Order: sequence, then C-alpha cells, then structure tokens
Amino acid sequence: MKILYTKNKKNKKYLIKDTEKDYHSQYGLIKSEDIKKSNPGDILTSNINEKFTILDAGFLDKYFKIKRGPQIIPLKDIGSIITMTGINKNSIVLEAGGGSGGLTCILGHLCKKVYSYDIRDDFQEIVKKNIEFLGLKNVKIKKGSIYENIKEREIDMISLDCPEPWKAINTVNDALKIGGYIVSYSPTIIQTADMVNNMIDNFLHLKTIEIIEREWEVIDRKVRPKSVGIGHSGFLSFFRKLS
Repeated sequence: MKILYTKNKKNKKYLIKDTEKDYHSQYGLIKSEDIKKSNPGDILTSNINEKFTILDAGFLDKYFKIKRGPQIIPLKDIGSIITMTGINKNSIVLEAGGGSGGLTCILGHLCKKVYSYDIRDDFQEIVKKNIEFLGLKNVKIKKGSIYENIKEREIDMISLDCPEPWKAINTVNDALKIGGYIVSYSPTIIQTADMVNNMIDNFLHLKTIEIIEREWEVIDRKVRPKSVGIGHSGFLSFFRKLS
C-alpha cells in the first residue's frame, strides 16, 4: 500500500490500497502508472496540478483506516498501556472486550501473541476484518466471558475493557503470571473506584490516571489549541500481581 500527502496547507493524507487503479481525490486524479513507477519521496502531480508526496504506507497509516463499530481506545491511552506495562515483542497478552479491535491491532503489531475475548459475534467480526486488513497473524479471537473462564496461563498483561471488570478477579489471577500487569479501562469514575476497591486485597494498585490530549493548530503565526479535541475517553487503572 502507498500513502499520498498533499503539499498544500491542508496536509491531507490518502491511503492507496490498490496501485493498479487510478486514484481520485478532491485534489484531482493521479494515474496508476505514475504511482507504480514512483519511489518513496517522489512528487506526483494530479491532473489539476496539485502536488503530492508518495510514501510507502506504514502500520499506523493502515491502522487509521480500520473498520469502526464500537468506540476504540484512543492512541493516547494505548501509549500509556504500552509504556506502563513494558510489553514488547516477547510478550503474551490478553484482552477482554475487543470492540472494534483498536487496541487488539496495536497489541498484535507489538507483541508475540494476543488473545482477544468478547461475547459478541458482531464485534468479533469487525476485529477479524481489521486484523486481516493489517496482516496480523498472531491474534487469536476467542468467544467467551472472562468473568467465567480464561484457559490461557502465564500471561504477561491483561487488558480489561468491560462493564464490571472486578468480576474477573479470579479468572485473571489464574491466567496472569507473577509480576504480570492488569490494565482496567473504564469510562466512568464509579466503575473505576469499584475496580480499584475490589482489587487492592489481591493485587498491587500502581496508579489510576486520565489522559487529556489537546492538539494545537500551527499555521504561520496562527498558533492556538484546536477547537475540537479529545477530552475524556476513559480512566486507566494499573495493577500488578505480586504472588
């Protein structure tokens, strides 16, 4: 896949999935033959004289085009999940509540193996399409409630994006390795408080955080926060298994 960036102040980005076809956009047409013979960094000109820079599509370029259904965990929160738990290419991780597969796909890109549990067939179909689109081969989709059973063992990190995560204390305790991490993602502070209060007897509560992201607009001397941004998305609570 390829990416086209406009060279004007709009900074529009377009993902080209099929280089065998001409690409049409609001800034004109780019011929297939020009796309196929170009190299990363080349400038292509549309039929209305708009200039584009062409690049090979990276993982995030493709990720931003995944199918959406349920709300996904934003990248600002996923970044904290990765850094606070230290997961890496050797990690085996498990998530409950795959949703549209936003976190699933990032974990699949970074980790050795991902198990994704959900109770809804329609959500799992979206996740399957997204991991296929991104070419991820290390994600195992599993239908079931983690409140009742988790078959996997010696998991490095478990992410819980479900209505009552505290109900999974026993199952996640059995699945998680000693020293492993649990991350609970909840939209309300009441859910978050219930989770923390139910976990503190058996796990070390590391922290609970909320991340607010404010993007800035920088155009010449017009420098200010954007009018629309990501405010509240969810609360993240981090725990660690000590024994």
